[in-house]
Amino acid sequence: MPSDTPAPPLNLIVFAGFKRIALGSTADVLAQLRERTDDTPYLVFDEQTGQLLDFDVHNRAGTVTPASGAEPHDDAPRGVGRPKLGVVAREVTLLPRHWDWLNRQPGGASVALRRLVQDASRVNADRDAVRASREAAYRFMTAIAGSLPGFEEATRALFAGERNRFEALIDAWPPDLRGHLQKLSAAGWSTPA
Repeated sequence: MPSDTPAPPLNLIVFAGFKRIALGSTADVLAQLRERTDDTPYLVFDEQTGQLLDFDVHNRAGTVTPASGAEPHDDAPRGVGRPKLGVVAREVTLLPRHWDWLNRQPGGASVALRRLVQDASRVNADRDAVRASREAAYRFMTAIAGSLPGFEEATRALFAGERNRFEALIDAWPPDLRGHLQKLSAAGWSTPA
């Protein structure tokens, strides 16, 4: 079933050292970076996912790509499917008994798999949001704050869901960095039931 909800626009956040120097859409950030007069190196991140991006300020097309070494997002359709409906064919490896069960379901294997995935995504939405928030904060922290005091302990606190300890450990970190980490990790503190 295709999603009628468009993907949110990509917003970028840029840090030179530990200071935020730009924030906004790709076009806004391009304009802000082109106006810079200093040559301090900077890092460009996806504001929501914390992913480090390759960003060429001289790139007139205004495109961004994941930085080398960053996890790839392979959203390109492969093989057959129903592209007009948003259905993409991919390979799934299951045991014969799983295929037998799927094929006995109303509508066949594809319908059963889509229904199972939809149900699981609905049931696990809160847990997925917590995990995504923590992973975004971790990606950002690793790229920019790995040399700061308390980094390893802050990482442990983040994944342990210990908000007060995490906040205490990053309290001495530069304000722009700390503020963005608090924003990225905000959804990571509510533990689903």
